[in-house]
Amino acid sequence: MKSLGYYKYRFGRFATACKFYTYNSFVTNLPGYGLRTFYLRHVLKIKIGKGTAIHMGCLFMGRNIEIGNNTVINRSCRFDGRVGKIEIKNNVSLSVESYLLTESHLPNDPNFKSVSGGITINDYAWIGLRSIIMPGVTIGVGSIVGAASTATKSIGDYKIAVGSPAKVIGERNKELDYTLSYFPFFNTDIF
Repeated sequence: MKSLGYYKYRFGRFATACKFYTYNSFVTNLPGYGLRTFYLRHVLKIKIGKGTAIHMGCLFMGRNIEIGNNTVINRSCRFDGRVGKIEIKNNVSLSVESYLLTESHLPNDPNFKSVSGGITINDYAWIGLRSIIMPGVTIGVGSIVGAASTATKSIGDYKIAVGSPAKVIGERNKELDYTLSYFPFFNTDIF
């Protein structure tokens, strides 16, 4: 017979799963930025800075996620903060359908061993449409990961990287001084 502690643990896990399910299935589709941000901050306990826009359709897994100030998380992004920590700093632009994965598997391991690592995206970084950031990767200050790219290794400050795997192809202006604020109506680009 299983102990009372086991059942309390399982119930706690189930309750947490229900909270994430509610956000990922319903709350994420509500049109109000304030509603989504309130739920993420107060129910899921995810740290989100001031002036940050979490757009519709984003999926959150795990609480190891911290998002800074004036950051734009565009539509249908995915955050896997179950194992490693995802830290997104200030004035970051995360484009539509970007994925941040803190856990993966070793393809040639006979036991399909998992590997994990945190992700850091520094100030003024721009993650392009449908990009993937893999476990253990740091994106430098002001760097760009081009559309449909996969960052498998860290990218230094003010670099422009594209491809799968992403490779540095250029440099970005180092005199960045902007504050992001992008709150369009619903899931449109109209504001």
